[in-house]
Amino acid sequence: MVDLFEKLRMEEGPLAKYSHLPDDYFFFPKLEGDIGPRMTFNGKTVLNWSLNDYLGLANHPEVRKADTDATAKFGLAYPMGARMMSGNSVYHIEFEKQLADFVQKEDAMLLNFGYQGVLSVIDALVDRKDVIVYDSESHACIIDGVRLHIGKRFVYNHNNMESFEKQLQRATKLANETGGGILVITEGVFGMSGNMGDLRSVVELKKKYNFRLLVDDAHGFGTMGATGAGVGEEQGVQDQIDLYFSTFAKSMASIGAFVAGDKKIIKFLRYSVRSQIYAKSLPMPLVIGGMKRLELVKKHPELRANLKTIMAAIKNGLQEKGFAINKTQTPPTPVLFKGGVGEAANMSMDLRENYGIFCSVVIYPVVPKDVIMFRIIPTASHSMEDVEETLTAFSALKTKLDDGFYKTEALVSVTKF
Repeated sequence: MVDLFEKLRMEEGPLAKYSHLPDDYFFFPKLEGDIGPRMTFNGKTVLNWSLNDYLGLANHPEVRKADTDATAKFGLAYPMGARMMSGNSVYHIEFEKQLADFVQKEDAMLLNFGYQGVLSVIDALVDRKDVIVYDSESHACIIDGVRLHIGKRFVYNHNNMESFEKQLQRATKLANETGGGILVITEGVFGMSGNMGDLRSVVELKKKYNFRLLVDDAHGFGTMGATGAGVGEEQGVQDQIDLYFSTFAKSMASIGAFVAGDKKIIKFLRYSVRSQIYAKSLPMPLVIGGMKRLELVKKHPELRANLKTIMAAIKNGLQEKGFAINKTQTPPTPVLFKGGVGEAANMSMDLRENYGIFCSVVIYPVVPKDVIMFRIIPTASHSMEDVEETLTAFSALKTKLDDGFYKTEALVSVTKF
């Protein structure tokens, strides 16, 4: 037998191997100042492409006022207790009604957190007889929810309908044997690649197979569709999504989440999602502030239009300059390079220190070992000047990488941070 803590001291997780690098720079960086395209990092003003504030609501004056007024009136403690026991309010109920109406569902349920929310909803929906079928590139919250499932699960290749149907066939055979049901889980927008889930093709297979569909549309809510109701609306299949989930941490620039669907199923979840039954209710400022954000999403389609203008400009500009990017119609814009971890670190430091651009860099194990991904997040608050500045900087980075510059020179000594 070993001492548990001693084992942890000796082991390195996939990212912990880089924990010797200074905090607050590559990992746990501090962006300071008002949320927006220009913030302060490491004592310098940088052009920021790393926040999911898609519609620019984080510093919208009406949002700031609603948050401030609700906090002054109610504080953060109210309501005390879980919703089921003593933490309910007319505001929580009203917000749920507004959310359900917006995403074209009968009812909705507020959740305290996005990550925990998806995980807990999955846990409540299935038992040991049921089978889960899910996309291989699903977010970690879905993966962890699937891991909790004590029954069988099958994974299909990302957006590959041939693979999906093959797994559906396996799931159907097993469910017939166990007497269980099938839950299919995918995403509206896959946040790392920017790919849209092929929801049209998924729901088409409902004609041949008996399953229910849960869609995590965290990056699609507010950004996609004619009204911003998400990828289901964008693809014309919103009514075929059995459970629609989104967090407030992206377009709504807040904290919390919701799940929407048929009234009877949402009622079941209210009495079954343990992380909500045993948790304090979402604080009132987040509920009232959330309603203000939703109001602005509905009243100001120009925010979504501005976002799409910036999206198109940055994506088209990168493609014209020969960069490898996923050809997507969603906000997340991954820019791919060939190289190792050392090159990724040097490129990131060069971009931040010498070009004044803060952009999250993604390395193995999130991407293959020889891939470096810079993940650009366009927002409605960015300008065309921001786009041009970024295209110039990335062109310089590409030239340096091709010339081997990042292999031979340590641009900034990490001991200085």
